[in-house]
Amino acid sequence: MKIGYPCINQTLHLSSSRTFRLASYSESKFKEIVDNNLNALTQILEYNVSSGLLAFRITSDLIPFASHPVCQLNWQDFYQGEFLALGKIIKKNNLRISLHPDQFVLINSLREDVLEASLRELHYQCEVLDLMGLNTTHKVQIHVGGVYDDKQASLKRFITRYKELPVKIKRRLVIENDDRLYNFADCLFISKKTGVPIVLDVFHHKCNNQKESLDAVLKKVVSTWKKNDGVPMLDYSSQDSHKKPGSHAPSIDVRDFADFASRLGRRDYDIILEIKDKEKSALKGLEILNRLKKIR
Repeated sequence: MKIGYPCINQTLHLSSSRTFRLASYSESKFKEIVDNNLNALTQILEYNVSSGLLAFRITSDLIPFASHPVCQLNWQDFYQGEFLALGKIIKKNNLRISLHPDQFVLINSLREDVLEASLRELHYQCEVLDLMGLNTTHKVQIHVGGVYDDKQASLKRFITRYKELPVKIKRRLVIENDDRLYNFADCLFISKKTGVPIVLDVFHHKCNNQKESLDAVLKKVVSTWKKNDGVPMLDYSSQDSHKKPGSHAPSIDVRDFADFASRLGRRDYDIILEIKDKEKSALKGLEILNRLKKIR
């Protein structure tokens, strides 16, 4: 079981997600930012390895404007060596890598321009993993999308669009339940029609469910992951007691996480902690997992 965090390492004071305004785009600016981002990602991965945090979500902004028509540089070839070096670190240390496009990626959108932009973004993020030489256990994670005043039609549109995706994207794509629109049951309906694996967001399940127990849901999650998809992935967070429902906690709730982890039993999952203090909470979570292993 691996545990980690998304995108930003606060200890190193480094960012692999530096970007810049479209209005100031130039090839030299693009190279400057990408050089920074790839170097920062290398250092973050090395930190994670040394700390035992073996799951990590790479930022969508690693290559700014990669899916935008303004980017004319063949960045795939230009940075081929850097990507292979990152892949070597990941494979040597058995890291589990994922990406998570922003909310504007909506493959069930009613707008053709939004769909086209979404497909370009998914192609870019899958290409990042391909350039690193990573197998299909490394995933790109999306939400189902919008409801557009007709949930059933939107579910069916997602299924139709998913089936039409290029294999390059389809083999890496996983879907996640959200806290308002599409719950786990909705994702399971899609998975049964398409075979797409489900990443269970435990916090979102608490916010939006059909009264299924976590234990029952976890068993169903496992059934959606095939051998070439790897170990099932989970997202974990808890409620920020000072903010509106659905707001992620600033730091790990040790008791809540220990209770959650103890309910996983001997089943194997890789967990991303979506908690605001990033690696600090992930390290505490790792301590809890290690204690539970000793007890078992």
